[in-house]
Amino acid sequence: MVDHILLRELAVDDSLVDQELAAVFGEVPDREKMGLVMEDSVSSFQPGAILQGKVIGFAGDDVIVDVGLKSEGVIPRREWEDPAEVQVGDEVSALLEAMESDSGTVVLSKRKADRILNWQRIVETSNEGDDVEGKVVRKIKGGLLVDIGVPVFLPASQVDIRRPSDVGELLGKTVQAKILKIDTQRRNIVISRRRLIEEKRQIAKENLLSKLEVGEMIKGTVKNIADFGAFVDLGGIDGLLHITDMSWERVNHPSELVKIDEEIEVCVLNIDRDKEKIALGLKQKTANPWDAVETKYPVDSKIEGEVVNIMNYGAFVKLEPGVEGLVHISEMSWTRRISHPSEMLTVGQTVEVVVLSINKEKQEVSLGIKQTEVNPWTRVAERYPPNTIVEGAIRNLANYGAFVEIEEGIDGLLHLSDMSWTKKISHPSEMLKKGETVKCVVLAVDEEKQRIALGLKQLHEDPWLHAVPTNYIPGQIVQGAVTKITNFGVFVELEPDLEGLLHISELADHKVEDPHQEVEIGQTIEVKILRVDTQDRKIGLSKKRAEWIAEEEGGPGRDKKVKPRRGGLVGPGQVSTDLITKPLVASPPLQEKVEAVTPAPEGPSDAEPTPEAAAASEPTPEAAAASEPTPEAAPDAESKVRAAADIESTPQAKSDSDTSTEAPPDAAPSGGQGEEGKELTSPEAEADDTAE
Repeated sequence: MVDHILLRELAVDDSLVDQELAAVFGEVPDREKMGLVMEDSVSSFQPGAILQGKVIGFAGDDVIVDVGLKSEGVIPRREWEDPAEVQVGDEVSALLEAMESDSGTVVLSKRKADRILNWQRIVETSNEGDDVEGKVVRKIKGGLLVDIGVPVFLPASQVDIRRPSDVGELLGKTVQAKILKIDTQRRNIVISRRRLIEEKRQIAKENLLSKLEVGEMIKGTVKNIADFGAFVDLGGIDGLLHITDMSWERVNHPSELVKIDEEIEVCVLNIDRDKEKIALGLKQKTANPWDAVETKYPVDSKIEGEVVNIMNYGAFVKLEPGVEGLVHISEMSWTRRISHPSEMLTVGQTVEVVVLSINKEKQEVSLGIKQTEVNPWTRVAERYPPNTIVEGAIRNLANYGAFVEIEEGIDGLLHLSDMSWTKKISHPSEMLKKGETVKCVVLAVDEEKQRIALGLKQLHEDPWLHAVPTNYIPGQIVQGAVTKITNFGVFVELEPDLEGLLHISELADHKVEDPHQEVEIGQTIEVKILRVDTQDRKIGLSKKRAEWIAEEEGGPGRDKKVKPRRGGLVGPGQVSTDLITKPLVASPPLQEKVEAVTPAPEGPSDAEPTPEAAAASEPTPEAAAASEPTPEAAPDAESKVRAAADIESTPQAKSDSDTSTEAPPDAAPSGGQGEEGKELTSPEAEADDTAE
């Protein structure tokens, strides 16, 4: 508190003060200058000012510093980088934060003072693009915090040329970087380590490319590993060490041979200076084992190897480091059916193989396992010659036939066409079942292709050779069941597995648009045999001609005049009464039947024959014996003779028989409808071809 009464009592004059000062300093001080000095002294002790002090002692975790104030200042010991190095008497710069704390001491901060001073120093001495060095102190969002005197930001994208998986690996390390940006208003600095590395690498790259040559051995550091290879830093530029150039042996992944940051020696394979690309090789440091593969592994030689890989199509066998051969799945067994190589082999297994072929240029070796054994197919032709009857189980059914296992590993093919002489089979399951045991005839053996052709129908004689042409004669009336109806006609089953074609033009006298309107599936009908083609295995039938005969036989009196009809096998005035309900037995030739019923030429009854004619008319003993019917043929002799007479009785009938392929005229005398001048063979052939 100022005592104004005392001041008045002293009554000190300013002039007296000036005289005393002049006596001491030799001159009278300028009062204005004194005011400025006082103002500076007072302002330097305001909060926020940086003061110079000296360490005078320690108090626990605090350092006592004298900064010239009435009280000492206190700075926490942790604000020094190395608290153990702080000594009494050390000078320190500190920021005045408060004149007096609760404890009556001055509050100081060394860390904040250093930051302000360093910021001022950096702003004054550094510019954007300058190199700086600092220590990574902390990992923050998006990058790192680096202390270069003041905390600066190092983005994660600017840490290295290739962004590391974890930027925290640099914590505590001293790094060099380049200043990208200085923001004085926000007191913020952004640095880039990548920029500095790229500039250094560019210089080193140009120097390296100017000196590097193909074939040169050079050391480098593995910087990155991919599935296809590894990138090696050669000192300014990265070279690619492809996985195929790492070893002569099989390499599944580059990490099996190299590690990141590993230093390796590689061979320069190729240099593209325009694209700045270098191809490197590791296996080229050793000799190529394929150079001597033909000498070491001649064709047909037996060797042992290790199975190293199994694929769907085969297995790879290692003959030596860097040399592998393929055992195709077809070369594993002569007889065993293998769907996958793993059924016979496992990785790591040692097997004996035979060298089949070598392609040195493509570095391929074909191997075989089954060649180490005798081929059983060499004895198949001897054991199963053609016409041998064999028995086996049906192993598999296909659309085109059945596979019959004759013995273990030996299959024969029973084709659809060799299953039945007469039945039309669309799939083998109609006759056979998988696992069923059948007897077959060996038709052919192909050792080269390892195939055996089998036949089932060959166990019996072909019925089209004798049975069908003998039992089914053109002109006969037979019964059959309708099995199939098509747009061109009807198939009629005459007996099991034997069918004939009833063409649409032979269904009725009138024009038929839809065969379903005339017959039904399963219906039993009578038809007349028009032709039997043993070569094409076809039987032509006619329903309308069988109806003509039925109408004529059913009329009042057998002597009724038959209405003449063109075409067919029955002439006018002659009626066939044959009705076949079961297969016929063998009969004499047709010509003999015709001769037996041919009437004698008309002439005077009283005319005597000449001796020559009489001699000629007498049959020889052999002819007489041949003309007598056998006991088996006697019951049907009359019907067969009558059928033959129907065919050959008149010239007109003979003409019709010779031209039996002609259809009846449009206007038949009985009122039936037909197509004029149309040959029967033409629609039947067309229908048969369509049916086939």
